[in-house]
Order: sequence, then C-alpha cells, then structure tokens
Amino acid sequence: MPKTVVISGGTDGMGRAFALARLSRGDRVIAIGSNPAKGESLIAAAAATARNLTFLRADLSSTVEVNRVIDQVTVTTPTVDALLLFANRVLPQRVLTPEGFEHTFALYYLSRHLLSHGLTPLLDRSPTPTIISIAGVGVTKGSINWTDPQLSRRYTPITAQLQAGRANDLLAVYYAETSHSPIPFILYHPGFTRSGDHSPLNPPTRLLLRTLSRLAAQPITTAIAPLHDFVDTPPAAPLTAIDRGRPVPLDFPTLNPVTARRLADLTATMLAAQQPNSL
Repeated sequence: MPKTVVISGGTDGMGRAFALARLSRGDRVIAIGSNPAKGESLIAAAAATARNLTFLRADLSSTVEVNRVIDQVTVTTPTVDALLLFANRVLPQRVLTPEGFEHTFALYYLSRHLLSHGLTPLLDRSPTPTIISIAGVGVTKGSINWTDPQLSRRYTPITAQLQAGRANDLLAVYYAETSHSPIPFILYHPGFTRSGDHSPLNPPTRLLLRTLSRLAAQPITTAIAPLHDFVDTPPAAPLTAIDRGRPVPLDFPTLNPVTARRLADLTATMLAAQQPNSL
C-alpha cells in the first residue's frame, strides 16, 4: 500500500535520491528544501510520478519556517507514514539565524526536534509509522556546549557539526523515552557517502572532499538502501541506532537518557525564549 513520506533536505543528496526512489514505488512524497531551483529539478526528475510529489520551499534553519511547514503539512495531509530527516549543511563561518540560533544547531538539530514532535499527531494515524534521522550515531567525538550552545566563542565547522550530531542522538533517546506514541525512532549513520552540498565551503576544502569522495565514499544508492526496509517494515523497538550497518547498543555513551532529558529542557528554554509558540 502506498505511503506518505515527508523528507527534510529532500532536494539534494541522499534526501533527493530517497524521494525519487519512494516515488518510483508509488508513494506520496513531501520534499522540503530551501532552493527553488533544486525543487524544480526534483520535480523534473520525478517525471511521470511528479503528480505524487509536493515540494515545500522552506529554510529549515528558521524555527518560524519549520513551524510553517508543520502547519502546512498538517492542513494538507491526513496521515504521515514516515518522516526522514536529512537536512544539514556545513558552514565555514559562524552564522546566526533570524531567531538568533547558530545555523548548524538550528538546521541540523532544532529542525529535527520541531518536525519530530510537530508531526507526531499525523504519524500517530499511520498503522506503521517511523521517524528516521540520518546523522552520526555511533560517533563519540563532540559534545553539547551547555554554557554556550550557540558557539559564540569557539566556533569551527567540525565543532558545530559534532555538537548537533550528538544533540540528534539525544533527541531520539528523549523522544523514544517520553513519547506516548508507538512511533519507532531510528538513528542511522550511513558512513562516508557521495552526497551533500559543499558549495558553502572554500575551494580547497571542496576539492579535497571531491577527491576523497571519488576514492573512498560509497554511492548514494548504497547509503539509502537500508532506509527502505525501515520505512516498509519499521522495527518494533522505540529506538534503533545503526552505525554503518552495525547496531549501536542503547547504553552507548552518547545515548544517555539523563543527558537527553537535560538537552530537552535546554531546548525548551531556548525555544520559549525565542519563539514562545514553537513547542
């Protein structure tokens, strides 16, 4: 039976490839992306299946935009069967969003927090719902900067990416522990993949990444293949973590429930301060 799949970061890289693959299987796909040209390209690539595709243009680094997307999907979509969270971007310099959040923290983590909780009522209506967050589970590097989560003093692209990656681990732990809905949450680390938008990076870094991709990265089709099984037959467990094909034990250091509750409290405080109606 066809499913309704919502994909953040659905117009580029793995998100785009997964959107096209699900359309070819007869699913309805709602792809969220910030670039209208990439949205049009996705629609063109979908060809005959484009009738089942909805492109929502939104800057998911903005909490206002994320909430607008949640409202729009809620009004137009009776049920969501799967939420796939791909959206991320590496920025060489620290950038603040209109709401005052560090861009990587907002796009990579806060958008996933808001979409997961905001679309839960629609996922609840599915007989086989699932949320899948594509991030770096299984990695122990990086941590939450509790006193300066916006990295105002020690920003580097790697520090920002690792912090948001650890935050996404904790998001899944907290969701699985506290949600009253039987929606499995899956953390999936595909490993090094020929994917992602490297345009914001400086030319030497882009060249290095292209070279490494040719030599060592896996094709996108290989990276997204396991996701189809998760969507078609979600696991029964509230939380599943997969790192490059290997299960991650749920007592892994980065999946600590106490730390997850601490981050949830911090997130609620930050969102309440910036956008009182965000939660």
